[in-house]
Amino acid sequence: MTSPACVLLVDDDHDLCETLSLGLRQRGYAVTTRSSAAEGAAALDGEAFDAVVTDLNMRGRSGLELCARVVERLPDVPVVVLTAFGSLDTAVKAIRAGAYDFISKPVELDALAIALERAIKHKQLREEVRRLREEASRAVAERPADLLGESNAMLRVYDLVDRIADAEVSVLVTGESGTGKEVVARALHERSRRAGGPFVAINCAAVPEPLLESELFGHARGAFTDAKEPRRGLFQEASGGTLFLDEIGDMPLALQPKILRALQERAVRPVGATQEVQVDVRVVAATNRDLEEAIEERRFREDLYFRINVVQIPLPPLRARGGDVLLLAQQFVTRYAARARKDVKGISPAAAEKMLAYAWPGNVRELQNCVERAVALTRYDHIAVDDLPEKIRDYRRSHVLVASDDPSELVPMEEVERRYISRVMEAVQGNKTAAARVLGYDRKRLYRKLEKLGLG
Repeated sequence: MTSPACVLLVDDDHDLCETLSLGLRQRGYAVTTRSSAAEGAAALDGEAFDAVVTDLNMRGRSGLELCARVVERLPDVPVVVLTAFGSLDTAVKAIRAGAYDFISKPVELDALAIALERAIKHKQLREEVRRLREEASRAVAERPADLLGESNAMLRVYDLVDRIADAEVSVLVTGESGTGKEVVARALHERSRRAGGPFVAINCAAVPEPLLESELFGHARGAFTDAKEPRRGLFQEASGGTLFLDEIGDMPLALQPKILRALQERAVRPVGATQEVQVDVRVVAATNRDLEEAIEERRFREDLYFRINVVQIPLPPLRARGGDVLLLAQQFVTRYAARARKDVKGISPAAAEKMLAYAWPGNVRELQNCVERAVALTRYDHIAVDDLPEKIRDYRRSHVLVASDDPSELVPMEEVERRYISRVMEAVQGNKTAAARVLGYDRKRLYRKLEKLGLG
């Protein structure tokens, strides 16, 4: 049950004080009364109030003085002033003193109650805005540097992470290499109820196919040569926590049904074992490949795709994140300057311009490497253009020639189309689903175009 709003009522007219106090209590307010501004100020020192109602003209210190004191010391507490002089001049004085509102005498109780309701809602709104701002600042401070960003694309990522962190659904993180897919997986784990459990990661493309099954599911003693002792697999190691399957698009086709069964039954059978072992694990998978294309080419199982892709978090490439480049770069400068014990404070405007113009095909990973190198090389307290890699210093954004005043540069429409589709494919790192979306084609039409134009 919510506590009633607490109101301090200050007026040297005893009868009026009693009447207003009774009426406000009947409307659900908790009311404390005082008969002078000095007594009111003393009450404010000892108790917390949601609003103050004070008469303007009282013996001794005036209501305006009390109002100014409240505004100075308790700026979130609204003040409603009562005045027998309902002139514009009086209202202006009250508002200038910091009053939220003023009510003319004789006081109508309903009008005072409405003014108080608005004032208290205003106070609650200010407190909520402050709380949300502090939470937002704390969230930014707690995010890993590699995941920072203020672009709309990254705000959508944060929103998805926050909304599904505590859900037990499988998540597929998609995006180009170097966009921070493992960072997102760790953020999901750390914000979930499983944060106290292990976070176990494996790159499915980095483990040889003959060893991957044993690595994931474990093996029984004697399952193969040199299997002298039983071994727990990563599904068991991650039990109670999160298993991150990176580059799942490179998962061998023969192993995919076993992954699917493990996800459906929440159980695994170690290589060479006769019984299954129950596991309690949340799976987050990631890929930089087009899994829908892989399904069409029969390199990835459709049923496994639907099982791992309950919620998808698409990560934007760095070139689509605008000013996030400099926000991330500054974080990396701070990190690597501390490690190198160098007094490097930031990035010069000229270097920043070069970094914003560059396309960053290697995404956040490439930016991180670039800043680490620049911090190591720089002789100044800010990274200069000369500290950047040559390919960034000399980068010129490619473009598609559409028209020219020079007849020798004009080309047939088919060549314009070929150049543009080629540029789009380059921009999306060969992802045909993304390219089809950009071009407004369906996938089959894109395949026919690529084959016809010699881009397949």
